[in-house]
Amino acid sequence: MTERAPPVPADAAADEVERAVADRLAPSPDFLSRVAAVRAELVRRVEAEAGARSSPLVRALVAGSAARGTFLADRLDIDLFLLFPPDLPRERLREEGLALGRAVLSRPETRYAEHPYLRGEFEGFRVDAVPGFAVDDPSRPLSPVDRTPFHQEYLAARETPDLVTQVRLTKQFFRTLGVYGSEAKTEGFSGYLTELLVLRFGSLRALLAAARSWRLPVRLAEPGREPPRLPPDVALILADPVDPHRNVASALSRRNLALVILAAAAYLGRPEIRWFEPRPTPAFSRAEALARVEERASHVAVLALPRPDLVDDTLYPQVRKAERAVAEEIARSGFEVIGSSSAVGSDRVLVLVEVAHARRSAVRSHDGPPPGLDRVGHFLGKWTGPEAPVLQGPYVRSDGNLAVEARRPDRELEAVVRSILPRLALGKDLTPADPTRAEIRPLSGAPESPALSEALRELLGKRLPWLDRAQ
Repeated sequence: MTERAPPVPADAAADEVERAVADRLAPSPDFLSRVAAVRAELVRRVEAEAGARSSPLVRALVAGSAARGTFLADRLDIDLFLLFPPDLPRERLREEGLALGRAVLSRPETRYAEHPYLRGEFEGFRVDAVPGFAVDDPSRPLSPVDRTPFHQEYLAARETPDLVTQVRLTKQFFRTLGVYGSEAKTEGFSGYLTELLVLRFGSLRALLAAARSWRLPVRLAEPGREPPRLPPDVALILADPVDPHRNVASALSRRNLALVILAAAAYLGRPEIRWFEPRPTPAFSRAEALARVEERASHVAVLALPRPDLVDDTLYPQVRKAERAVAEEIARSGFEVIGSSSAVGSDRVLVLVEVAHARRSAVRSHDGPPPGLDRVGHFLGKWTGPEAPVLQGPYVRSDGNLAVEARRPDRELEAVVRSILPRLALGKDLTPADPTRAEIRPLSGAPESPALSEALRELLGKRLPWLDRAQ
């Protein structure tokens, strides 16, 4: 059933909080006028440059939050889209787009997402100049950004000043929870998804009133009109209004949506201004982590892999895959895995695994065939030889099958991880060509770093972020 917005809870305290936050987030008229002037001048300069160099540019436009005024002032980037004919070869698209960007931006740097773009400055603002194709049908894009002009048109025609205010409130609420941003590192709510949700429900509070009773996966698509090819772990389903084949929320993780569902009930029960005040995350030191590990009577190993030269949106899915692969193989190897985490540093990727005991049992049971099969002779020959590491057996179990209990060659977690690494699917870019570049240490021997602090916080510092706020 399609989600319907419940009545917005009347709450004088929430009114006061949201009004104060909205006033604080609202850019001044002068600033809005300056942004509008910069947008217009940026487009004018690009189009003039395109004319001067006979570029096949079809259209230049500023889209996104800078165009609609839904930005948060301290996160304002101007997104400039350079749209070319659909039949232009991709290599020419990149060349022309980057050349136009370099012509108008100061200090340009080439960045990479799904394809190259430029990041630079223009009259004091940070600008991303992104090439794309001027397509007629947003359901048939040729590049990932080709729907953007249609998104801009759809939202600009529907957003009122009141809705713009609610969008800023919602973005700030998500930001405080750490779930704002659709990049692979965050797996949260994109700006476009946030604006569509506010447009659908009418306000932050109405969205939260609906969200507090959601159950995963949440379906906001019309019945029978869900986008195809949804993954089994999908969190939220909302068809893109300009392309019903696309799920706008495909980047959102179940973990982050579940966090918002819980936060919705907590905020509506006790609205406070601190829900809109992101706080710096304190460092989680190795000493603090070792104290917690001692209290938990557990053991943590740290695997360090060389960081490949990849953009974040390609790297982070591989890092999470590697984390799962390492933890699952450790569990299959006879350890009781309590948890795992990962983080990306400047030159290393870290995977942390916490287990109940640093050493596994020396005994490993091997199942044999039932008597009467030809394989019995092979099994007995293997396990009765002078070099067989047998602790007990071979013998017949109560179910009639043969079995033997053998001695494991490695018992310490770090030695086991070192032995299993060559057969693990860590991701095509994370498996080091030289196995000796993969380092595995107990936590006590791992060097301090921001990445280690981040991974330790994720592994040993789990706590709903608003609990300290609501005391």
